[in-house]
Amino acid sequence: MTYSRITGTGSYLPENVLTNKDLEKIVDTSDQWIQERTGIKKRHIAVDGQATSDLAEVASKNAMEAAGRTADDIDLIVVATTTPDKIFPSTACLLQRRLGIHGCAAFDVQAVCTGFVYAMGVADQFIRNGTARCALVVGAETISRLLDWNDRSTCVLFGDGAGAVILESSDEPGILSTHLHADGAYEDLLHVPGGLGNGLEDLAVEMRGNEVFRMAVNTLGRIVDETLDANGMQKSDVDWLVPHQANIRIIQATARKLGMDMDHVVVTVDEHGNTSAASVPLALDTAVRDGRIQRGETLLLEAFGGGFTWGSVLLKY
Repeated sequence: MTYSRITGTGSYLPENVLTNKDLEKIVDTSDQWIQERTGIKKRHIAVDGQATSDLAEVASKNAMEAAGRTADDIDLIVVATTTPDKIFPSTACLLQRRLGIHGCAAFDVQAVCTGFVYAMGVADQFIRNGTARCALVVGAETISRLLDWNDRSTCVLFGDGAGAVILESSDEPGILSTHLHADGAYEDLLHVPGGLGNGLEDLAVEMRGNEVFRMAVNTLGRIVDETLDANGMQKSDVDWLVPHQANIRIIQATARKLGMDMDHVVVTVDEHGNTSAASVPLALDTAVRDGRIQRGETLLLEAFGGGFTWGSVLLKY
């Protein structure tokens, strides 16, 4: 049986840092309020002229180096992003050019904060059916460009960044299952109203925070049950939870659903805030590189985002 297995991880955060104290000078908020409600201490913001593809390029090169792979090895590129450089071509195509990769399929996936989980699900299917053998899967965002810096309910939450993995064909178990869902009935709870259909106006995130929080906690609880049931596994079989880094309270609620001590939950939201599709691979790379996550351990990746979209990946690292 053919599996897809992670052989390398990488990430990148822009050097420009915006702390909670900095935000106190911009909008009516406080460091204490932000930390107590979200767990966020700072976020990284792309500077003028720094595009999503710039962030994706660095993260991708780090992942390729970790996997010992070159441009000649990559035969699929999937980029999860809500903030592409251009309407077209895709950020994946722009990244492909920068990396010196030619000819393979390259495309973007848009599922907002669940984007990387979706991208992993897509790449896993390519590898399982033999269409690809070595995929570059990226989550990259410059979400700060979709913020209203006068809206204290949203501008404190988000930051920019990128994370990437190399996913390769293997005879050894890697990704055990992926579970992807969406329900567009909840569009208005978390969205950017603007787009090509209305003249590219109102290009700022709008969120009904309390309703989103309740939906996220309940939905992530269900995806945990679905994932474990599909694999005939118990909660105790999961070594690490690698969740979407949106809010520490949502992360803690999901950990409680798993009966998992927070010592086995990867938390990086304090360092970069909600980086949308980049947050899961950022957290994964952090825990791999600092030695917490070891080969052979079972990981549960999960996310929830605008759409609503939600999903999970269960894998042996």
